[in-house]
Amino acid sequence: MNREQIRNFSIIAHIDHGKSTLADRFLELTRTVESREHIAQMLDSMDLERERGITIKAKAASMDWEKDGVIYRLNLIDTPGHVDFNYEVERAMQACEGALLLIDASQGVEAQTVHNTLLAEQAKLRIIPVINKIDLPAARPEEVAEEIENALAIEAERAILCSAKTGAGVKEILDRIVDEIPPPQGNPDAPLRALIYDAEFNDYRGVIIHLRVIDGALNAGDKIRLAAGGTRHEAIEIGVFRPQLVPRKTLDTGEVGYLIANIKSLQDVRIGDTILRDKDTTSKPLPGYRPARPMVFCGIFPVQNGDFDSLRTALTRLQLNDSAFTFAPETSDALGFGFRCGFLGLLHMEIVQERLERESGIDIVQTAPNVTYELLTVDGATKLIRSPSEVPDPTLIEELREPVVKLDIVSPDEHVGAIMKLAIERRGRFLKQEYIGKGRVLLGYRIPLSEIIFDFFDKLKSVTRGYATMDYELLGFVADDLVKMRILVNGEEVDALSAIAHRSHVEPRGRAILKVLRKEIPRHLFKVALQAAVGGKIVAREDISPVRKDVTAKCYGGDISRKRKLLEKQKAGKKRMKMVGNVEIPQKAFLAVLSAGSDD
Repeated sequence: MNREQIRNFSIIAHIDHGKSTLADRFLELTRTVESREHIAQMLDSMDLERERGITIKAKAASMDWEKDGVIYRLNLIDTPGHVDFNYEVERAMQACEGALLLIDASQGVEAQTVHNTLLAEQAKLRIIPVINKIDLPAARPEEVAEEIENALAIEAERAILCSAKTGAGVKEILDRIVDEIPPPQGNPDAPLRALIYDAEFNDYRGVIIHLRVIDGALNAGDKIRLAAGGTRHEAIEIGVFRPQLVPRKTLDTGEVGYLIANIKSLQDVRIGDTILRDKDTTSKPLPGYRPARPMVFCGIFPVQNGDFDSLRTALTRLQLNDSAFTFAPETSDALGFGFRCGFLGLLHMEIVQERLERESGIDIVQTAPNVTYELLTVDGATKLIRSPSEVPDPTLIEELREPVVKLDIVSPDEHVGAIMKLAIERRGRFLKQEYIGKGRVLLGYRIPLSEIIFDFFDKLKSVTRGYATMDYELLGFVADDLVKMRILVNGEEVDALSAIAHRSHVEPRGRAILKVLRKEIPRHLFKVALQAAVGGKIVAREDISPVRKDVTAKCYGGDISRKRKLLEKQKAGKKRMKMVGNVEIPQKAFLAVLSAGSDD
């Protein structure tokens, strides 16, 4: 197809502002999907997406739209809205020239709306503002248009009013896409260069690559080479998404589509890699994507030790489809062999865990999540700490740094006091306060990531009656008074229960963990001491009392000295037993402690 008739665009928005519903209307109006085949949220094909009502993976669809007698090819990439999937949004933007910025007519500009607009501007995309859900009784399109101008510096009169549910205004959006979004750049006469922006694994067809042709053209049957991996393949099938796979003979410059090349090895394909012709040795690879930096880590272990290799295979498949997810082998005294996995956030972690269990059928145990820390040693070396067990002896540490984020919260102004109180409790430092519309305020804080990844969002929703939204971006690592808290059971350190915490929070957190442990570990014949320690100092202690046999039951009356003698004998036996006895921590106790650590 002529490059001038191609438009590549994505839909970006806050969660639940109607991205997937608008994509459905596009597919209907352009007759890409027959009405008898149409189902709600066509592009949200994953069961998890339908159950949760959110988009997890960016999806593509090619549509044909006629305007002034000319047929245009519109390539849509529907993107996720949650902050944890920002990496998907950034990747989708690099395959586009424009973006529809969707805003709910009743909710207005939200925290994620501001962040997505900045991402689109950095990617130099043409932004078309769209105010959706104008059919709602609570819709206030004029006020929202003002918010767009105040908060995003986009002219209010450029906003299109629409209802993705009823279809009102959708035709105007398609016409504006044709008029305002520029056609893709690229040289059709140059050698082939195509960007891999996503991939998935199919049991029968191998790796299915999602690509955008930057220069030249890709034909079925071409011999190709992957620049980073250096592997050579044949383009067995190429085509476009409508939204199912539809084979084509050629993908021209600027087009978005898929490639099947009988690639069975998952390691051969890297997201952001460049596809070149096999004999082409002069073309330079495309810049690709900056690698995602996982900020939340946890251990994933198979319940059955024999499932270790199956778990590795399942994680490798998942990593191909989700390049922001990382994993490396690790061992734990409590759980055996498993993997240390990295995620962009807690929702990302939750989704990966559910996908693992559903797609692979493996029963897994997940440890409590923790963030990445940076350590400066006394000899000047810097290293990243992904697990508390990696923290060395305190005498070797010059300083311990924690990740700090810039947190934006958008809320009705009546809740400002409650939000400020919550942020101060979590060691937040106030940065700014801006009014973005009538009765709506944007609060900015600098806050440690470890303070917001667990239950901060739940607390925020609670104190604002569900009206606040939040978004964050990493600023860097900052040194603070951080210490490693060790958990000792009967004098023995349990490495998997160690945690890094701010010194002011160590005692309450340690006590909470020990109370849960005391309930879950069964009583022994000797007293078991549970301790939380920082360095050589014990900051909290709980005891599990021993099971006692009533050795004086046979004494009916008589001299008290006889009873005392029996009790002293029992006490000496228990002391001897404690010296040689081992305390087994059952798995349910271990998991209960992990959940207590996160709730705290």
